[in-house]
Amino acid sequence: MQFGIFTVGDVTTDPTTGRTPTEAERIKAMVTIALKAEEVGLDVVAMGEHHNPPFVPSSPTTMLGYVAARTKRIVLSTATTLITTNDPVKIAEDYAMLQHLADGRVDLMMGRGNTGPVYPWFGKDIRAGIPLAVENYALLHRLWREDVVDWTGKFRTPLQSFTSTPRPLDGVPPFVWHGSIRSPEIAEQAAYYGDGFFHNNIFWPMEHTQRMIELYRKRFEFYGHGNADQAIVGLGGQVFMRKNSQDAVREFRPYFDNAPVYGHGPSLEDFTTETPLTVGSPQQVIDRTLTFREHFGDYQRQLFLMDHAGLPLKTVLEQLDLLGEEVVPVLRRELAALRPAHVPDAPTHASLRAARDAALEAVAGDQVDTDTDAIAGAER
Repeated sequence: MQFGIFTVGDVTTDPTTGRTPTEAERIKAMVTIALKAEEVGLDVVAMGEHHNPPFVPSSPTTMLGYVAARTKRIVLSTATTLITTNDPVKIAEDYAMLQHLADGRVDLMMGRGNTGPVYPWFGKDIRAGIPLAVENYALLHRLWREDVVDWTGKFRTPLQSFTSTPRPLDGVPPFVWHGSIRSPEIAEQAAYYGDGFFHNNIFWPMEHTQRMIELYRKRFEFYGHGNADQAIVGLGGQVFMRKNSQDAVREFRPYFDNAPVYGHGPSLEDFTTETPLTVGSPQQVIDRTLTFREHFGDYQRQLFLMDHAGLPLKTVLEQLDLLGEEVVPVLRRELAALRPAHVPDAPTHASLRAARDAALEAVAGDQVDTDTDAIAGAER
């Protein structure tokens, strides 16, 4: 089970002080938070991609490359990479480059994007969002697995005898998660390729998330990648903690009430009842997160949104200390004890390379057996 954090990189005024960080301050804060995530023992840090204010992370590979140079262990991911408005050729090359620089500590979460105006800014039509996601990913999948690609599609110019460079590290493409909130087509896409499915459930009731994950699991099994309970599932979530739950609620309330993503709507109490948002003590976060397994089955990745809504950097770093020291160790132990042996871990570069090598050895062994049988047959 992997635990980590994801950020959307919003620049939001702190409602308790009235101060808004500059873009430079916010970007540097995101790097500091990523480094802290490794320091406290988390497994993953994922950066969003946005091209409109109040968000700043328009170039995740630049930021992740910088973080890669300053970390040793943590997996670098995205939340999300826009498969609709980015050229799949550029995605293939950018993230293969990052994969080399980070010694394989890279995977991606694909998404369609959450703001309509982005599409025309990049020459795309939002009405074609799903077909763009399907076609662009089909090309990206081939670019990472075939040394020479001929391609004709609907949404980009054809490719003839094209090789994207650099090739994936060790010949193993980065693992891909398909992120979606409400599109069954994306769950289907993840299942078809045997990729991961990440449901960013921070705004949604359990019942909706359950339906999406059940669909993905059934289709994963249908396409022959394993049993439904072996499908690779990730979940979002957001928490705010203090040692005393009353202190947590009192401190977080003004940030919640004014947050651009969910402020001025349902109350904090209603939101925490209906969605994964947990505001309270570390033990309350542990108890709530453990219930996710009861709703969605054993899953492989849990990411928390920690740095948003104008929370000051100092507070976010304190949250990460609590997450790393008091919450994640307990969740690791409890969830590992409950997980059946046949349910896999989240894929990593090392595990994917080992699986590829084992498959090649098995094929080579079969070939030796076939050749030996043929020789024996000829001698007879």
